[in-house]
Parts: sequence; structure tokens; C-alpha cells
Amino acid sequence: MSEPKKMERPRTGRMLAGVCAAIANYVGMDATVVRVIYLLLTLFTAFCGAIVYFILMLVIPEAKSTFNINNKKE
Repeated sequence: MSEPKKMERPRTGRMLAGVCAAIANYVGMDATVVRVIYLLLTLFTAFCGAIVYFILMLVIPEAKSTFNINNKKE
């Protein structure tokens, strides 16, 4: 049985806080497409997307680093 997917904000490939990159990784889409969709939804909903982004930034955990202090994989 495979491990369930987790939504985590990546440390790489993010623009601000990594919310759109996290959503893109979770659903298997390109992050640029998710960012464009998010931008359009934000513009057409009187900038409610900014509030949603801030809430998601607090709710979605940041991905743990895969490297320890000696730059070796754990």
C-alpha cells in the first residue's frame, strides 16, 4: 500500500510562500498554471484570494529539509 499524499510548501521552486507550488505538487500540475489560475481568481473575486493565500500559508506546513547539517541525505 502506498503512502498517502501530503500537501507541503516546498523550500525550492516557490515565489512567495510556496502555496501555489504546494497545490501544484499535490494535484500534479505545473506550478505556473496554478499561479495563473490563482491570479485570475484573485482579480475576479475582489482580491479575496490574498486572504485565502495568507490562510493557506499558515495552514499548509513547510516541507522538511532532506539534508542534515553536514549536507548528507538523512
